[in-house]
Amino acid sequence: MATVLLLRHGRTTANATAQLAGRRPVELDDTGRDQARRVGERLGALPLSAVVTSPLARCRQTVELALPEVIPAVDEGLIECGYGDWEGRPLKELAEDPLWPVVQQHPSAAVFPNGEAMAAMSARAVATIRRWDAKVTAEHGADALWLACSHGDVIKAIVADAMGLHLDEFQRIVADPASVSVIRYTPTRPFLVRLNDTADLTSLVPVKKAGDDAAEPAAQSDAAVGGGAGAGV
Repeated sequence: MATVLLLRHGRTTANATAQLAGRRPVELDDTGRDQARRVGERLGALPLSAVVTSPLARCRQTVELALPEVIPAVDEGLIECGYGDWEGRPLKELAEDPLWPVVQQHPSAAVFPNGEAMAAMSARAVATIRRWDAKVTAEHGADALWLACSHGDVIKAIVADAMGLHLDEFQRIVADPASVSVIRYTPTRPFLVRLNDTADLTSLVPVKKAGDDAAEPAAQSDAAVGGGAGAGV
């Protein structure tokens, strides 16, 4: 099946002041806009078959700056977790809330006051990515690359699912602003290709080998024993 690049939006004014933005209409700050332009330089060499984004302003701005010639699809399934009454509050203050250790250590049980359960966020985000991946594969083939721009906790939940981790382990994963994490889905299991990546992405372009009847990497469900030779070899 296809390969998805999970792009976190660039830094926002809320990130810069250590506040929980949630679903508020916060925008990229100067650093975030620069991050978006720079990730666009990395994405420019990739033949993206589709680009999908969260409806929130910071994701739409990131895509607009990174890929100015692309008109992305907008999907509510990629929206930030609904933090409810936590939104807009300083992280330092939230760290004193009785719910904080639950969010950190047992997030599958965390339900934000007047907001969303983290388990519900994870389920709808994973379902959204898998639905889009199946659509892209059907329309563009198993070697297709596509991009989804979303939010830190959303991306971490999708990565945790791809790695077969319980949601209670997802806080071990890092997704920095403007980072790219890459997942290749196959008929039987996903592969985490990159995580929290800020380096060159051109090795993701599929390599066609003349006369090679073996299954393409995107269609294989078996891991390379010993680690394999790497992309493009």
